[in-house]
Amino acid sequence: MPACKRYRGELIGLVALAVVTATGAVSAAYLTHRDDLDDKDRARVADIVAPTTSFGAAEPFERMSAGAATANARPNNNAFSFPLGNLSFGGETDFKLGNGLFKKVWVSSPSSTQASDGLGPLFNARACQRCHLKDGRGRPPLDTNEAAVSMFLRLSVPPRTDAEREALASKAALRIPEPTYGGQLQNFAVQGIPAEGTMTIDYEDVPVTLNGGETIVLRKPTYGIADLGYGPIDPDVMLSPRVASPMIGVGLLEAIHPGDILARADPDDADGDGISGKASMVRDPETGELTLGRFGWKASTPTIRAQTADAFSGDIGISTPLVTPAFGECTTAQAICRDAPSGVQDRLGPVEAPDPILDLVTFYSRNVGVPPRRDIDDPQVLEGKALFYDFGCASCHAPKYVTSRDAPQPEHRFQLIWPYTDLLLHDMGEGLADGRPVGDASGSEWRTAPLWGIGLTETVSGHTFLLHDGRARNLLEAVLWHGGEAQPARDAVVAATPDERAALIRFLESL
Repeated sequence: MPACKRYRGELIGLVALAVVTATGAVSAAYLTHRDDLDDKDRARVADIVAPTTSFGAAEPFERMSAGAATANARPNNNAFSFPLGNLSFGGETDFKLGNGLFKKVWVSSPSSTQASDGLGPLFNARACQRCHLKDGRGRPPLDTNEAAVSMFLRLSVPPRTDAEREALASKAALRIPEPTYGGQLQNFAVQGIPAEGTMTIDYEDVPVTLNGGETIVLRKPTYGIADLGYGPIDPDVMLSPRVASPMIGVGLLEAIHPGDILARADPDDADGDGISGKASMVRDPETGELTLGRFGWKASTPTIRAQTADAFSGDIGISTPLVTPAFGECTTAQAICRDAPSGVQDRLGPVEAPDPILDLVTFYSRNVGVPPRRDIDDPQVLEGKALFYDFGCASCHAPKYVTSRDAPQPEHRFQLIWPYTDLLLHDMGEGLADGRPVGDASGSEWRTAPLWGIGLTETVSGHTFLLHDGRARNLLEAVLWHGGEAQPARDAVVAATPDERAALIRFLESL
């Protein structure tokens, strides 16, 4: 990393800390849980991440959503496709190589295109980019004639044997796959192999009347599977839809000190504020050790590398050093699938995407930049920000962190970032419940989604579908689906005046 960029990154972090040192009380927790900092910097970090109480102007450095790592991006349809703003020259080269592999279209085996074969046999997409188009957000199909590409169904069944219950208790497994169809429904297959089936969605209207007389009609989805390719599915199968999440800033989320996340956890609501976020603890597939889950809609994955390997296997059917079966998600009940040709080539090793490929795609994913905030001094945006705090939204969507000094990658270290998430699990009520437990997450618990970049969803992805299954068609609908721990915040939005709601949405659009 060039000295000028390293200096600039440290400078932004240190000046920002110095600006706010004089305000706010230092939490006792911050004096102990940041083992990457000395006592002086612990106090300074505690001050800067303390919730603001002043809404007359933007906070220092608020425009720089990712500190010195904020991407040099304009708010257009490519806004999510830039590298971190402080990435080194060599890092930018690896980023571009990883981006090429992220966009690579895989083909079925055997193929004359040996560098790209190995697709499937079952798959949801032929490239990472097909789900994360322009590194943005996935969506549900627009009608029954459109195949789902950036959305799929997770599958599991309740444990039925002592071995299965022990696997869940020890976290050797986080869920029990459906015996025939595995842990994910793949709606595509290579030639000569049946696809597993087709996701179906039926919507029911749910009207909500707001203060001021406006009625918003939410749509409540019910999911099913048609055209099953391998016989009946288990009658106790649990289905949970997932849309692809934006790629921006995930490396910086990985660089948040675990102590900062765990310090916010209050699983028994000891402070009585109605918010009982809890950590998702999972096993690292590379070390076997229990560690903090940060990624995925239920925080079930600990690292970006693990998330990348899982996506290669489950979504595309490509084996990697972390998930080695060349047949991807094919189960023992799908013999025709498991017996299909693979893309493994002896000269390249025992998997279809060996370490250079997995490493580069992981590097790319870690270093997709976050665009700058917009309109941070707009009076309506500032009013909406005050309401965001007043309604209690910031209790889970924690605005800011200073990343760890010990982060493995220099560009991620000691940056003031504004992701608006606590990365914890929260009970979101029956309205959003999928009824499908995963590890520490119950059927009604979800990880707090980061909000940075959410105002550019339509610009980048061409739609405004939000939440884990895209049921919300805009920001207001997404807020109105909040329940459980977020019910008071949701009710405050319902009771707000039309002008107050407009200001809140305007603030969210600025993120």
